[in-house]
Parts: sequence; C-alpha cells; structure tokens
Amino acid sequence: MSQFLQEFKKFAMKGNVIDLAVGVILGTAFGKIVTSLVQDVLTPVLGILMGGIKFTGLKIQVGKAVVLYGQFLQTVFDFLIVAFSIFMFIKFINRFKRKEEEKVVEKIDRSEELLTEIRDLLKEQSGKRGLE
Repeated sequence: MSQFLQEFKKFAMKGNVIDLAVGVILGTAFGKIVTSLVQDVLTPVLGILMGGIKFTGLKIQVGKAVVLYGQFLQTVFDFLIVAFSIFMFIKFINRFKRKEEEKVVEKIDRSEELLTEIRDLLKEQSGKRGLE
C-alpha cells in the first residue's frame, strides 16, 4: 500500500499535472468573467440594438413541445464571445512572449559577439608570445 501511495504522490506532483490544475482553475475563473461579460454587458446591449428582443425568450410551440431556439442562439453567442475573448487573450500574451524571445536572441547575439572578440584577443596574445 505504501508503494502505491508513493507512486500516486510522484504522479500527482509532476510539473505537468500541477500546471494543468492551475490552468483549469484559471480557465474556470476566466470563463466566469467571460460569461458575465456576455450575460451582463453584451446581451443587453445587443437586445437594445435589436429592439429589446431577448434571445432566451425566443421559442416556437410545435404541438405540445416547446422549442427554445432562443436559448440555443444565446449559447452559440456565448461560445463565439468566449472563443473570441480567448483568441484575443492568447494573442495579447503571445505579443509579450515574442518581445521576451527577441530580448533573449539579442542577448545571445551579443554574447556570441563578445566570445568571438575574446577568442580573437586570445589568439592574438598567444601569437605574440610565440614571437618573443
């Protein structure tokens, strides 16, 4: 039993598992923000622009069944807003990552340049010593 618990602890504490857990938690919180944006800000504005129509109230009676197509439209609209928000968020983050990568490349290029100068100086010094 002790071996089993040790294996489980090793599995659960791997970096990827913890990163995934943090991602899920942040994703859930971000989802709540986007849901509030859609329900509390965008949907009312869109409703005003469309003459006060609420998507969720749209329905069709077919016999005894009620088809709530407005709820479906609202869900599709929510999905599009969430997808667009995530796209913009990732695009925003990638812009900063690229700037950081450019800084690293600049540092590497400068380091290579300095190493080349040091090498050349060492060659030059060793050549002078051979002549003395």
